[in-house]
Amino acid sequence: MLSSIIVAGGSSRRMGFDKLFAVIAGEPVIAHTIRAFERAKFVTEIIVVTREQRHDEIRKITSGAGFKKIRAIVPGGKRRQDSVRAGLARVGPDAKYVAVHDAARPLITSAQIERSFEQCRVHGAAALAQPVNDTIKRADTDLLVVGSVDRHQLYAMQTPQMFERKLIEEAYRAVYAENIVVTDEVSAVERLGRGIALVLNDDFNLKITYPRDLPLADFILREREADHR
Repeated sequence: MLSSIIVAGGSSRRMGFDKLFAVIAGEPVIAHTIRAFERAKFVTEIIVVTREQRHDEIRKITSGAGFKKIRAIVPGGKRRQDSVRAGLARVGPDAKYVAVHDAARPLITSAQIERSFEQCRVHGAAALAQPVNDTIKRADTDLLVVGSVDRHQLYAMQTPQMFERKLIEEAYRAVYAENIVVTDEVSAVERLGRGIALVLNDDFNLKITYPRDLPLADFILREREADHR
């Protein structure tokens, strides 16, 4: 029913090492990410899109963890949208919905995935998001403040982002037909004039971007494990 594309094509330049294989709470980052989708009851298949030099290591990790829903591990593209497009090409014929998730968000939970999917089935498109609580400023190229941004009704987009299969495929055809760049799937779909339901996140779902993010993610995962003992 729900095909999940896990995008793992980044270069980890800001980390200085491959963050997807960094160990947190006893396992590589990407293993935690995949496990959440493996456990989500509506997910029928998982497609991992990543650089070719990562394929063997990811196969080893997924085999060792006993994941059963991995349909394919496929090469990614130069841009994020190219990797998502490669994943869409491998979605199984029976999938009616598609989820796209960043591999570098290992704190995602099966409950968050299922909540998002419920809204996707109602609205045709849904995405996890978090209200912006910080004061937002605009700055010039010299990092001098030039103005403020009203944070009312501002939301920071997260993943997973989920869509009816026909909708996300149509959106991506338009993206490539018009030769534009999008930073996430919501951006592609909203260009079609379709509404996307925001699912407000009530848990941690940070994206591993800097080395400082790893100990925080490790702490959160270990606390969750302790709570379920």
